[in-house]
Amino acid sequence: MRKIFLIFIACLIILTGFTAIKPEAESFEAYILIEAETGTVLEEENSDVKLSCGYLSKLMSLLVIADSIETGKFSLNDTITAPNAVSEVSGAVVWLEPGDKMSVNELLKAVIIGNANDALAALAVASHHTIDEFTAEMNSRAFDLGLRNTAFYSPFGYYNEKEYTTAHDMAVICAELSRYDFLKPYFKIWRDFIKDGSTELVSENTLTRTYKNHIGFKASHSEQSGYCIAEGGISDDENTFIAVILGADSEDTSFSMAKKLLNKGFTQYKLTVPGFLDELLVPMKVKYGVDSAVELELKSQSSIVIPKGAGELTNKVVLPDYITAPVRKGQKIGCIGFYNKDTLVFETDIVTKNNVPKADFSFVFKRMLSNLLKK
Repeated sequence: MRKIFLIFIACLIILTGFTAIKPEAESFEAYILIEAETGTVLEEENSDVKLSCGYLSKLMSLLVIADSIETGKFSLNDTITAPNAVSEVSGAVVWLEPGDKMSVNELLKAVIIGNANDALAALAVASHHTIDEFTAEMNSRAFDLGLRNTAFYSPFGYYNEKEYTTAHDMAVICAELSRYDFLKPYFKIWRDFIKDGSTELVSENTLTRTYKNHIGFKASHSEQSGYCIAEGGISDDENTFIAVILGADSEDTSFSMAKKLLNKGFTQYKLTVPGFLDELLVPMKVKYGVDSAVELELKSQSSIVIPKGAGELTNKVVLPDYITAPVRKGQKIGCIGFYNKDTLVFETDIVTKNNVPKADFSFVFKRMLSNLLKK
């Protein structure tokens, strides 16, 4: 009996020990995984909840700066003179003084790798004259992207209780950034030097050097926002996925979740174009028109994201028997849906290829006369 009791106590101690060292569950405010080209949301939790994102907001600043470079306001090789605004910032800096000169190339490195606020101030003023005008452009660009749950009050990511975004909106910003090829090399640098080697830059995003599929973006942390990361990765078949985690309880949680989500995208989803030939859409009969029929086409044949194990997609076409003139080019006539089994994965309109005016009395008379003369 005593032997059984001792075995019971030993088992209890072992179980208690395992319980004591069991890691706590991952904690976060919100996360999302999207495919970058289509913006398809693949997995999310609280992705539309408005939250502080710390200096991930610099990613929107970088998007505005990228627009300025693409439109020719300045180039990577141009030299910028530091404005007075560089002396008004706090936080991470590369010790710029008003009047100092630095290339756009080095300023971008300072912002992307080192989060330098003085470098960002110099680029912001070169881009839109003042910090206030630059911030206004950040919000305007966000509005153009359809981001209705985002508001910025500075380019720098300082905590402001009025400033907010969502995991979804931040993922969309990253998807836009991923389209700028000239930014990609900067996002892949973990450690570098500027100012003739006198200033070292080290990225807070260690995935830059440890994650082989990394293509870029940013990690941050603060007391108010917790640990946040926006991480982009490219799969072996060159599809880009973006993971955003906001308000994680630790750096390890944010990094491990980002990798877990991206790897899920790589292994479980693929990008495809729905197979449907326009030739399968026979011309639609037109009543009371100058033509008796009009050709049809799909409004969009965009790529879509589907599970890798999915079979061939099926489709369902909805069209009327005829339409009545007048018909305008691009007019919606019906729709087509593409299905993975019973799940609708993509839908687009079926539209007309050309105009068909309504036949008036003179047109009908001329056609009747022409038919009589042929007899």
